[in-house]
Amino acid sequence: MPIWKNYHLAISIDDALQALEISPAPCRLIAGGTDLLLDLQQGRQAPVDTLVDITRIPELTCLEMRGDTLFIGAAVPLKKIADDPLVQRHALALVEACNLIGGPQVRNTATLGGNVAHALPAGDGTIALLALDAQADIASRDGLRKVPLHALFLGPGVTSLRSNQDLLVGFTLPLLKPSQGSAFTRIMRPQGVALPILNMACWLEQDGNRITDIRISLGPAGTIPVRAEAAEKALRGQPVTQETMDCANEAIRVDAKYRTSPQRATAGYRTHLTPTLLQTAVAQAWKRAGWAVFGQDLEVV
Repeated sequence: MPIWKNYHLAISIDDALQALEISPAPCRLIAGGTDLLLDLQQGRQAPVDTLVDITRIPELTCLEMRGDTLFIGAAVPLKKIADDPLVQRHALALVEACNLIGGPQVRNTATLGGNVAHALPAGDGTIALLALDAQADIASRDGLRKVPLHALFLGPGVTSLRSNQDLLVGFTLPLLKPSQGSAFTRIMRPQGVALPILNMACWLEQDGNRITDIRISLGPAGTIPVRAEAAEKALRGQPVTQETMDCANEAIRVDAKYRTSPQRATAGYRTHLTPTLLQTAVAQAWKRAGWAVFGQDLEVV
């Protein structure tokens, strides 16, 4: 049985939106297809009537500075993102996340938009973007709107994007300023196994020996990607010491709602790993913000 009937190669945003509107349901967008095609082939998703290919739409394949922001099109392959000098300068957490998704063949094809739209609680690209304060650019017949990234996620595999109405165009990130840095870290099974046991991203701003602002995201720690707001509060405005990190390690338990998974790990094991990932991510982001020493009493793991 064929897994789709019609294939439409869109050449513009309007073309893609029109195809979504007039095609019989179900209709799906496709770029890299590394998740979608597997789901269709393995029966995790019912066959679709029309696939709308968005890889020829210029706006979705664009990666550039726009004023004081960095724009990354939803259809830009992960490998291109990881290799791009602009991303390496302003979003190292995203570079590290993209370099850990799948293998080389997957990264040459898979897109950041697909990673986000798949809406997994531990999507590597999603976790990095969340810490980087990204906004999603979404097109519809009503025009283009910007949505905070966290507002996209409703549950595992479920987003607020409207079927047959919305097109994820790309992501807008603030440019990195002096005394700011970011990092992504992950604990995973042996190379080649896609599922992370736990991943975490951190963005921070420093002033002297204090963290003036910080964002931490992690997964899978709930039904959607999670911001560790209690840990952020424990670190914000504080000097960087082991005592501060100990407080953050306690605070992050408020946000991390782990469950035991036979494909990943037990809740207890992930709870045990969390302080290591938190200390590693914060230490790396701190160093990248421009200081040679993380803290007198704190070691980088």
